[in-house]
Amino acid sequence: MDAYIDRIGQFIQANQDWAGPITFLLTLGESLIILGLFIPATALMLLTGGLIGAGTLSPWNVLAWGIAGAIVGDALSYGLGRLLGPGLLRRWPFSTQRTAVARARLFFYRYGFASVLIGRFLGPIRSTIPTVAGVMGMNQVRFQTANVLSALAWLPLMLAPGFITARSVDAMQGSGQIGLVAGTAASVLIGAWLLIAMMRKRRQPEPGRRR
Repeated sequence: MDAYIDRIGQFIQANQDWAGPITFLLTLGESLIILGLFIPATALMLLTGGLIGAGTLSPWNVLAWGIAGAIVGDALSYGLGRLLGPGLLRRWPFSTQRTAVARARLFFYRYGFASVLIGRFLGPIRSTIPTVAGVMGMNQVRFQTANVLSALAWLPLMLAPGFITARSVDAMQGSGQIGLVAGTAASVLIGAWLLIAMMRKRRQPEPGRRR
């Protein structure tokens, strides 16, 4: 897998005009039901963020294509669930991912709109939530609103660690801004950790409370 990621990174560096379309395909694929479980988009986004931080790639090109891919991928997954209904989740290959599907259904049942908004940031159910939302009949406008808002936040957050790391290297080499860069990096990582921790805490039953 590492060799696969390295080859894509080398291709992007040598063919910068393809960085946007490749990012589109990666974010699209990771947002599709089942397929998203097998695409190492996280590692590739870290690599891409590093290339942006080093000044090799244009951030706006990557952001525009990547956000579009994430939105289209979730929209397709939602449409599939809306079109085929509950029976879809009992068919192959969805029947082989029963744990992921069950988690996504419970998460959607508890949080509704927020599950689509936040679910993109939660790896195990990221690619399953949109299809579950479609199967359970979530309103089209509400879904697409959450879809767009989450994509706008998700891609910059995915690119940020690689970007900040590259900037940190430049800062240590002479810009004198390492404190600012490190502080920004810490803020991003702590914010992401707190978001996930809060959602996990909400899913846990209160002490002494029966289910």
